[in-house]
Amino acid sequence: MAEKKKGGNVVNAVWNIAQPIAEELGLILWDVKFQKEGANWYLRIIIDKDGGVGIDDCVNMNDALDVPLDEADPIEQSYNLQISSPGIERELIRDFHFITYLGSKVIVKFRSAVDGVKLHNCILRGYDEGNIILEFPDNTERTFEKKDFSSIKLDDFDGVYDI
Repeated sequence: MAEKKKGGNVVNAVWNIAQPIAEELGLILWDVKFQKEGANWYLRIIIDKDGGVGIDDCVNMNDALDVPLDEADPIEQSYNLQISSPGIERELIRDFHFITYLGSKVIVKFRSAVDGVKLHNCILRGYDEGNIILEFPDNTERTFEKKDFSSIKLDDFDGVYDI
């Protein structure tokens, strides 16, 4: 049995297992989350591809991941495995997310108010080593660190959804 991983190491271990499998299936590994909800743990593998992810992609990823995940055994406790797409309101988390969507409209929720409010519609203008450049509606550009946000999502609904 492989040595058990704990905490953030679970995500890294699962990412290393899932990444080549996703690639073989023509998918992009968007994110891996290991979260406790109530009494249950959830391992969420989020996949993407050009043209969008369908149920068959999720089933194929689940089937291909099953044996390698069991063999590596990176998770100590029992958990529920969920495979899904990032959805239309995808959250930008990893470096490649920001780079991929430069120039896109985003809805940002700040941890502390900026100009008196926490929620802003902006354009993602730049990203460099955790620094995010946003263009505000008044055409000013400002630079923030990732830690300044509680979430950043693509604005595919012109700002009419809850983040």
